[in-house]
Amino acid sequence: MKDSLSIFNEIVQNLLADEDRKPVADFVASGKLFETIDLDLTDQPTPKEEFKKALQDLVLKTPRTATDAFFNQLFGGRNDKAILGDLLAVMLNNSMYTYKAAGPMVGVEKIILRKVCDMIGWDDNANGTFASGGSMTNFMSMLMARDAKTPDTPYEGVQGKMTVYTSSESHYSIPKNAAFSGIGRDNVRYIPVDQFGRMNVLELDRSIAKDIANGFAPTLVNATAGTTVLGAFDDILEISRVCSNHSVWLHVDGAYCGSVLFSKKYKHLIKGIEKVDSFSFNAHKMIGTPLTCSLLLVKDKKHLYNSFSNDASYLYQTDHDDFNLGKTSLQCGRRNDALKFWTLWKSVGTNGLEKIIDQQFKLATVASEYVRNHPDYTLYSFDDTISVCFNYKNIPARDICTALYEHSKLLVGYGTFKEDEFIRLVTINAQNAPETILNFFKILEEFVEGNNELMALENSNTQNNFKTANN
Repeated sequence: MKDSLSIFNEIVQNLLADEDRKPVADFVASGKLFETIDLDLTDQPTPKEEFKKALQDLVLKTPRTATDAFFNQLFGGRNDKAILGDLLAVMLNNSMYTYKAAGPMVGVEKIILRKVCDMIGWDDNANGTFASGGSMTNFMSMLMARDAKTPDTPYEGVQGKMTVYTSSESHYSIPKNAAFSGIGRDNVRYIPVDQFGRMNVLELDRSIAKDIANGFAPTLVNATAGTTVLGAFDDILEISRVCSNHSVWLHVDGAYCGSVLFSKKYKHLIKGIEKVDSFSFNAHKMIGTPLTCSLLLVKDKKHLYNSFSNDASYLYQTDHDDFNLGKTSLQCGRRNDALKFWTLWKSVGTNGLEKIIDQQFKLATVASEYVRNHPDYTLYSFDDTISVCFNYKNIPARDICTALYEHSKLLVGYGTFKEDEFIRLVTINAQNAPETILNFFKILEEFVEGNNELMALENSNTQNNFKTANN
């Protein structure tokens, strides 16, 4: 172990030094991956120095998600205290399904869940669990909604025609989960959104009423706190009234931005969260813990037991079911994802988590103000979002993003809303500073100016716009 830790420390030091020189790793085309990096597996052990070289080469050529040039996904950055917790979790290698196997680590998970339930405004009857990601927490919420609607379903299977409702801008896991749960993809109703990407509550109400009239059983409404592209927040309070009127389970998918719960300034974006049946958020996104760290909270803990508990005498060998977390989890064997969140929270306090959230919105304001005040940019996003969406010089967004990636300049993605396609700058790395955001635009502009292919696209689009205007 000491030898492996020595190799680990050496490679990490080299990675950090290389990140300072090159925030974006050298581009490796997928078609040339196996030619570029030694990934072969052999019958005989690889000599130590050769092994170390291959491992370091692999690490140094992997995309860098913690630098000030990564804006591509809904996560980023590197929080040292959270990493400390994750490294310790790996060393201890506990599985979180029983107290016998996890011991005090069960307390770590339980104290986090209790604290979050209190922050939501729920009583002692609330509880939750950790899962492997936002798709999984959405799936678990759908299963609980299904079983709450018809309690015999876990035993007899789905019998009626259940329906699920979600916005047209919601996460792609919803139809997948409908297929997995037996509800069916065809029974997902996609509710249109307004100009800000928020679910149209009136249309939701009409859709549910129509399905009831046609003999369907409305089972779940999935609201979103931070849509994937625009970062929009559905109106939870108004949606909760519709769900209450029709007796439909309300889940809030806050995987992206549900962590605004920790900010006094931005918690209003999830106003009414105390009225929902279940709520999820990913601490590996806005909070900044290493992947993965996803929390699912439920107002009434009985639904966790009704949907996920199953006796196993070979596993549950103590009589303290409240400390056997496998009774409330979809998974059996489960790594300790709670410890990295706990070490971060313990080290900075709740006030420190609030500062992390507020910093991301501050960075988004810097970015959006830059775009608004620059004639070569077009802004597509709005206030109170950390997804800043824009276009530059009418050059197709995907062309700019792809070129920046292939030339190892910046990692940033693009998205679409209605008829528009644009660059999506995600300011989720709270370790960045305003200067980092301004430098992003500087790099983008200088790169475009020096790239003949992109400049040709700008000229072509300018001519086409001129012809269209004259016609």
